[in-house]
Amino acid sequence: MNFKEILELIDKVSSSGISAVEVEQAGTKVRIEGKSAHPHVIHSYATDARSEGPMLMQSLTSAVAPPLLAAAAPAAGPAEESEASLHIITSPIVGTFYRAPNPEADAFVNVGDRVSNGKVLCIIEAMKLMNEIECDADGVVARIYPQNGQPVEYGEKLFAIRV
Repeated sequence: MNFKEILELIDKVSSSGISAVEVEQAGTKVRIEGKSAHPHVIHSYATDARSEGPMLMQSLTSAVAPPLLAAAAPAAGPAEESEASLHIITSPIVGTFYRAPNPEADAFVNVGDRVSNGKVLCIIEAMKLMNEIECDADGVVARIYPQNGQPVEYGEKLFAIRV
């Protein structure tokens, strides 16, 4: 299944009102759910029959990523404050989320850290460019949504700040 066929499937699912479709062909599995506004790319590994090592496959889905990422994040307890009372910082670009300037360095911020306007919160790598994302409010970091090294979409939640 090539990229063009996958995009055609996405168009058909979104226009037809089908809730989901799953296709498996030659070891590549694609699941498309019709309830999300933006497609997400999920990386998975499979063993190639011609080689001994793993190969990287990309599956395009419409709504598989948020449930998987939500499952990886800690569950919200009843004592946790609602998002309505928090200032949410979203991604201004599509790219890869990094919490630190390099793999050996400490994270820019952690949950519970006090931040101020202009403080660098993370880096989003897009097309080999490192874009610093700065805080636009004073407060305390209440939540960090993506995991380090995770792809993020435009408008996706990055941080919740208790102001």
